[in-house]
Amino acid sequence: MGMSMHVNPRAALRAGVVLLAAGLLAGCASDRRDLESWVADVRARPAPPLEPLPVMQQFETFEYNAQGMRDPFAEPIVDRAGGGNGPRPDPERRRELLESVPLDSLDMVGTIGGETNMTALLMGPDRVVHRIGVGNYIGQSDGRVTRVLPDRIELVELVPDGAGGWLERQAAVALEDK
Repeated sequence: MGMSMHVNPRAALRAGVVLLAAGLLAGCASDRRDLESWVADVRARPAPPLEPLPVMQQFETFEYNAQGMRDPFAEPIVDRAGGGNGPRPDPERRRELLESVPLDSLDMVGTIGGETNMTALLMGPDRVVHRIGVGNYIGQSDGRVTRVLPDRIELVELVPDGAGGWLERQAAVALEDK
Protein backbone atom coordinates (compact mmCIF):
# COMPACT_ATOMS: atom_id res chain seq x y z
CA MET A 1 0.00 0.00 0.00
CA GLY A 2 1.26 3.15 -0.85
CA MET A 3 0.88 6.23 1.05
CA SER A 4 -0.97 8.97 -0.54
CA MET A 5 -1.00 12.40 0.73
CA HIS A 6 -3.96 14.47 0.54
CA VAL A 7 -3.44 18.27 0.93
CA ASN A 8 -6.25 20.45 2.21
CA PRO A 9 -6.50 23.54 -0.07
CA ARG A 10 -7.49 25.81 2.82
CA ALA A 11 -4.50 24.80 4.86
CA ALA A 12 -2.25 25.41 1.87
CA LEU A 13 -3.74 28.85 1.38
CA ARG A 14 -3.22 29.69 5.06
CA ALA A 15 0.38 28.56 4.91
CA GLY A 16 0.96 30.70 1.81
CA VAL A 17 -0.48 33.79 3.50
CA VAL A 18 1.70 33.25 6.57
CA LEU A 19 4.83 32.91 4.38
CA LEU A 20 3.91 36.04 2.42
CA ALA A 21 3.36 38.08 5.64
CA ALA A 22 6.70 36.88 7.02
CA GLY A 23 8.42 37.99 3.84
CA LEU A 24 6.82 41.45 3.97
CA LEU A 25 7.79 41.93 7.60
CA ALA A 26 11.35 40.98 6.79
CA GLY A 27 11.37 43.69 4.08
CA CYS A 28 10.04 46.28 6.57
CA ALA A 29 12.93 45.62 8.89
CA SER A 30 15.40 46.88 6.30
CA ASP A 31 13.18 49.92 5.55
CA ARG A 32 13.04 50.65 9.23
CA ARG A 33 16.79 50.75 9.47
CA ASP A 34 16.82 53.28 6.65
CA LEU A 35 14.18 55.35 8.46
CA GLU A 36 16.14 55.26 11.71
CA SER A 37 19.34 56.39 9.98
CA TRP A 38 17.49 59.27 8.26
CA VAL A 39 15.98 60.44 11.59
CA ALA A 40 19.41 60.29 13.23
CA ASP A 41 20.87 62.31 10.33
CA VAL A 42 18.17 65.01 10.62
CA ARG A 43 18.65 65.26 14.40
CA ALA A 44 22.40 65.68 13.92
CA ARG A 45 21.94 68.73 11.68
CA PRO A 46 22.21 72.16 13.39
CA ALA A 47 18.87 73.86 14.03
CA PRO A 48 18.03 76.83 11.79
CA PRO A 49 18.32 80.20 13.49
CA LEU A 50 15.12 81.54 15.05
CA GLU A 51 13.63 84.82 13.91
CA PRO A 52 14.19 87.58 16.46
CA LEU A 53 11.22 88.51 18.63
CA PRO A 54 9.34 91.62 17.51
CA VAL A 55 10.19 94.78 19.42
CA MET A 56 7.41 95.65 21.83
CA GLN A 57 6.09 99.16 21.33
CA GLN A 58 6.27 101.26 24.47
CA PHE A 59 3.06 103.06 25.37
CA GLU A 60 2.86 106.12 27.54
CA THR A 61 1.05 105.32 30.76
CA PHE A 62 -1.87 107.52 31.74
CA GLU A 63 -2.61 108.32 35.30
CA TYR A 64 -6.20 109.34 36.01
CA ASN A 65 -6.06 112.00 38.72
CA ALA A 66 -9.44 113.73 38.43
CA GLN A 67 -10.75 112.39 41.73
CA GLY A 68 -10.96 115.89 43.21
CA MET A 69 -12.87 117.37 40.27
CA ARG A 70 -16.64 117.77 39.94
CA ASP A 71 -18.57 114.78 38.57
CA PRO A 72 -19.65 115.78 35.02
CA PHE A 73 -22.94 113.87 35.42
CA ALA A 74 -23.98 115.52 38.69
CA GLU A 75 -26.19 118.61 38.89
CA PRO A 76 -24.13 121.81 38.71
CA ILE A 77 -23.53 123.60 41.98
CA VAL A 78 -25.00 127.07 41.70
CA ASP A 79 -24.29 129.86 44.13
CA ARG A 80 -27.79 131.24 44.57
CA ALA A 81 -26.62 134.01 46.93
CA GLY A 82 -24.62 135.86 44.25
CA GLY A 83 -26.76 134.83 41.27
CA GLY A 84 -29.38 137.59 41.63
CA ASN A 85 -27.09 140.49 40.64
CA GLY A 86 -26.77 139.75 36.89
CA PRO A 87 -29.32 140.19 34.12
CA ARG A 88 -32.33 137.89 34.24
CA PRO A 89 -35.42 137.46 32.08
CA ASP A 90 -38.56 138.96 33.59
CA PRO A 91 -40.99 136.09 34.14
CA GLU A 92 -43.86 138.57 34.68
CA ARG A 93 -43.36 140.35 31.35
CA ARG A 94 -46.06 139.76 28.76
CA ARG A 95 -44.67 137.89 25.74
CA GLU A 96 -44.81 139.59 22.36
CA LEU A 97 -45.90 137.90 19.12
CA LEU A 98 -42.44 137.53 17.50
CA GLU A 99 -40.81 136.00 20.61
CA SER A 100 -41.91 132.53 19.57
CA VAL A 101 -40.09 132.86 16.24
CA PRO A 102 -36.33 132.17 15.78
CA LEU A 103 -34.31 135.21 14.66
CA ASP A 104 -33.07 133.50 11.51
CA SER A 105 -36.65 133.09 10.25
CA LEU A 106 -37.33 136.86 10.49
CA ASP A 107 -36.57 139.08 7.49
CA MET A 108 -36.19 142.86 7.69
CA VAL A 109 -38.00 144.30 4.68
CA GLY A 110 -37.72 148.04 5.38
CA THR A 111 -38.17 150.93 7.81
CA ILE A 112 -40.73 153.66 8.45
CA GLY A 113 -40.17 157.08 10.02
CA GLY A 114 -37.30 159.43 10.56
CA GLU A 115 -33.93 158.92 12.20
CA THR A 116 -35.17 159.71 15.72
CA ASN A 117 -38.27 157.48 15.76
CA MET A 118 -37.51 154.82 13.13
CA THR A 119 -39.67 151.68 13.08
CA ALA A 120 -38.50 148.48 11.38
CA LEU A 121 -40.70 146.28 9.22
CA LEU A 122 -40.10 142.57 9.86
CA MET A 123 -41.67 139.73 7.90
CA GLY A 124 -42.25 136.54 9.85
CA PRO A 125 -42.40 132.99 8.52
CA ASP A 126 -46.18 133.42 8.11
CA ARG A 127 -45.42 136.18 5.48
CA VAL A 128 -47.06 138.84 7.69
CA VAL A 129 -45.21 142.17 8.13
CA HIS A 130 -44.83 143.44 11.74
CA ARG A 131 -43.77 146.90 12.99
CA ILE A 132 -40.92 146.72 15.51
CA GLY A 133 -39.40 149.59 17.47
CA VAL A 134 -36.84 150.13 20.23
CA GLY A 135 -37.93 148.27 23.35
CA ASN A 136 -39.87 145.52 21.54
CA TYR A 137 -38.87 141.88 22.07
CA ILE A 138 -38.16 139.45 19.22
CA GLY A 139 -36.59 135.98 18.92
CA GLN A 140 -36.63 133.06 21.32
CA SER A 141 -33.87 134.32 23.65
CA ASP A 142 -35.56 137.36 25.22
CA GLY A 143 -34.13 139.62 22.52
CA ARG A 144 -34.84 143.29 23.33
CA VAL A 145 -34.46 145.74 20.41
CA THR A 146 -31.92 148.45 21.32
CA ARG A 147 -31.55 150.31 17.97
CA VAL A 148 -33.37 150.50 14.68
CA LEU A 149 -31.14 151.59 11.81
CA PRO A 150 -32.02 151.89 8.09
CA ASP A 151 -30.13 148.66 7.28
CA ARG A 152 -30.52 146.56 10.47
CA ILE A 153 -32.10 146.04 13.88
CA GLU A 154 -29.72 145.64 16.83
CA LEU A 155 -30.85 143.74 19.92
CA VAL A 156 -29.56 142.23 23.16
CA GLU A 157 -30.48 138.62 23.96
CA LEU A 158 -30.30 136.85 27.32
CA VAL A 159 -28.74 133.40 27.15
CA PRO A 160 -28.00 130.98 30.02
CA ASP A 161 -24.35 130.84 31.07
CA GLY A 162 -24.50 127.18 32.18
CA ALA A 163 -23.98 127.96 35.86
CA GLY A 164 -27.48 129.18 36.66
CA GLY A 165 -26.93 132.79 35.55
CA TRP A 166 -27.59 134.71 32.35
CA LEU A 167 -25.36 136.51 29.84
CA GLU A 168 -26.22 139.32 27.45
CA ARG A 169 -25.39 138.63 23.81
CA GLN A 170 -25.49 141.14 20.96
CA ALA A 171 -27.50 140.14 17.87
CA ALA A 172 -28.87 141.80 14.74
CA VAL A 173 -31.37 141.30 11.96
CA ALA A 174 -30.18 142.86 8.69
CA LEU A 175 -32.17 144.31 5.83
CA GLU A 176 -32.65 141.68 3.20
CA ASP A 177 -31.00 142.53 -0.16
CA LYS A 178 -33.19 141.76 -3.16
